[in-house]
Amino acid sequence: MNRISFQGERGAYSEAASLSFFGNEIEAIPCFTFADVLKNTENDVSDYSILPVENSLEGSVGESNDLLLSTNLIVTGEIYHRVHHCLIGIGSIGDIETVYSHPQALGQCRQFIQENSLKTIPSYDTAGSVKIIKDLNKNNVACIASKNAAKIFDVPVIQEGVEDTANNYTRFLVFSKEKNDGTENSKTSIIFSVKHEAGTLYQIINEFYQHKINLTKIESRPNKNTAWEYNFYVDFEGHQDDSSIKNMLEKLRSHSTFLKILGSYPIAKLD
Repeated sequence: MNRISFQGERGAYSEAASLSFFGNEIEAIPCFTFADVLKNTENDVSDYSILPVENSLEGSVGESNDLLLSTNLIVTGEIYHRVHHCLIGIGSIGDIETVYSHPQALGQCRQFIQENSLKTIPSYDTAGSVKIIKDLNKNNVACIASKNAAKIFDVPVIQEGVEDTANNYTRFLVFSKEKNDGTENSKTSIIFSVKHEAGTLYQIINEFYQHKINLTKIESRPNKNTAWEYNFYVDFEGHQDDSSIKNMLEKLRSHSTFLKILGSYPIAKLD
């Protein structure tokens, strides 16, 4: 049975993504922080870690992406998990004044929150916010989380589908100590940085063009060690062991000041 570390309480979306990826026969290990999730697998407490890295409405999960720089684990999979948010509490919709949830979830339900003039209190986890609401036991507070989390903590669902749009997906990456073998339908993730000079980023992008490799994502994040310098997070089609990809990665090393290969893994499809 695979042991999977995830951030949050039982009923968190990360746990649901784990079940979708690995199946029901897993040992799910809740963790308080994203860093704890990765440490579990690094220290053999779990076989795999799963982290949310971006959402179709709110964009990247900054803390997760920053941890990719320091972890020694390898990305071995990805999954797009459809997120259905519920308003959960013991009161009715007219009673609610304040809503708890993870900042990402609050952002994904911004329109609903504004229309109902609700105050927001960020929480460390969506499912954890259900636990908070249950302990508070007040009619005027509620939280935003999954229907399954409401069931686990035995708190009523006030309203389903409170996310701003039905096209609400979170992309999760799966990590382990073992590298994936090549497949016909693979994606590779890397992080790199370049000198702060004219044309340096163009040299990198041009290598993808010259090698006819399709980029699926490119994003910059601040370099925490040097102000106003950036690391670039890139996903592209192909496996790092493919000869053409190997050749291109060597060219990228010559153009960059830093290059980290996070891993290659099968391309996931939307549900």
